Amino acid sequence: MVQARVEKKDPAAMEYIGYLYREGELGLKKDMSRAIELWTEAAKLGSAGACYKLGMAYVDGVGVGKDLEGAVRYYEKGAMLGHAGARHNLGWHEYKRGNSDRALRHYLISAKMGVEASLVNIKKLLKDGIATKSQYGDALKGYQDALEEMKSPEREYAKTVFDRLGSNR
Repeated sequence: MVQARVEKKDPAAMEYIGYLYREGELGLKKDMSRAIELWTEAAKLGSAGACYKLGMAYVDGVGVGKDLEGAVRYYEKGAMLGHAGARHNLGWHEYKRGNSDRALRHYLISAKMGVEASLVNIKKLLKDGIATKSQYGDALKGYQDALEEMKSPEREYAKTVFDRLGSNR
């Protein structure tokens, strides 16, 4: 069924099948070049998740040549499409380049989208005198609000099931 969706150019299906190729799951042979191909097409069709995965591939040089600027371009597109992880990774990139203020802006957005690592990084920036207490407070409130919005009985049930499965492995 998913393959039929890929043939109809469904970006979500392309992203998912790309993941399966990357991992070699559900009977598919590991094939990173096929994953990159699928994610590239999905990104062109507007998949934020595919943009994020391409960014990660370019940072690590897995399936493609290592290309930090290429990674940033995909992270930027993913962030503009609403991907919290892509936004967080843009913050990391800006911080590494010495642009702490820009990093902080990205972290503030992604923390409010529920990315815990961004909140941790804002706290570090607060200790370094780059972020203010007010900014950290706003980020913490936004982070907590995001977590609250993501709660549902279905998610809680799935978490307990996966926790049990994880402890049985």
